Order: sequence, then structure tokens, then C-alpha cells
Amino acid sequence: MTSHLAAAAASPEMSQPLYLDDLAVGNQFTSGEHAMDEGQIKAFAAQFDPQPFHLDEAAGRATLFGGLAASGWHTAAVTMRLQVTSGLPIAGGIIGAGGELSWPRPTRATDVLHVVSEVVQIQPSKSKPDRGMVTVRSETRNQHGDVLQLSTVRIVVPRKPAADGAGAP
Repeated sequence: MTSHLAAAAASPEMSQPLYLDDLAVGNQFTSGEHAMDEGQIKAFAAQFDPQPFHLDEAAGRATLFGGLAASGWHTAAVTMRLQVTSGLPIAGGIIGAGGELSWPRPTRATDVLHVVSEVVQIQPSKSKPDRGMVTVRSETRNQHGDVLQLSTVRIVVPRKPAADGAGAP
């Protein structure tokens, strides 16, 4: 990892945006943290995923979750926030083009989340020379290192603009 990539990975704030040309397979990025709590879990669930195990501890105990569990979509939303604000400083933003998502363990009200991402593939576009596709594998982990969400996504990443503004070759 180059020094500016290391700084981007270590900093809890966004650093210099990265372009396709700045990235290499194997680059890793670690986000800042987000502390979950019961109020957040219930509020998100009430608005977006109103299932009993996301809304009530007793109802959750009667399920395979064994207690209150955050919606997977809540975990995904927190993951996105962490990547955008501190974990994956892609120029122009994180623009998804598809991927896979799984939740091997439930997210709990006591969890403190962070995201560890790794570039696994880079494919410059043949038809659009100003961009490419980057495949990123991300693990959303809690304070114990348990993986709560696993995602592999393809994102659109721009190339560095040419000095004359015409775009990179």
C-alpha cells in the first residue's frame, strides 16, 4: 500500500479521493466506527423493516436470533455510511454496479461496527476510457472482530482527469 493509501485507510476522516489509477489489487481500507444501540435498531426497524425480532427483545428471544437483532438492511446502511465517510475514499463517490451481500451473524445493540475493505479486481473500461470497474470485498465487523456482514460489490471508479480536462486515456 502506498503512503497516501495507508493514510486514507488509517484516517477516520475522508482524505484525498482515489481514482482508478491510484488503486491496486490488495489495497485495504479500514473505516471509522459506529456504535449501535437499541434505539437506533428499533427506529430503523419501525420505519423500514418492522419485524418483531427487530422491534422487541422478547420477540427476538423467541426466534433463531435469540434476542433483539438489527435489520440486515440497517447494518448495510451503517456500512455504507462508514465507507462513504471514512472507509473508501473513491473520487466521485461510491457508485454501485451490483454485488453480493450476506449477514453471517446478527448485529446487536451492543456492537461497535467498522468496515474492512479490500480491492480484489480492477478492470478499466474498454468502451468508456474515463472509468473502470473495481470489485471490493468488505467485512463489517463488531468490536470482537466477528463478521456481521460480508459484501462483494462492483463499483464504478473514474480515472484521473487529464491536465487539459479531456480525461485519461
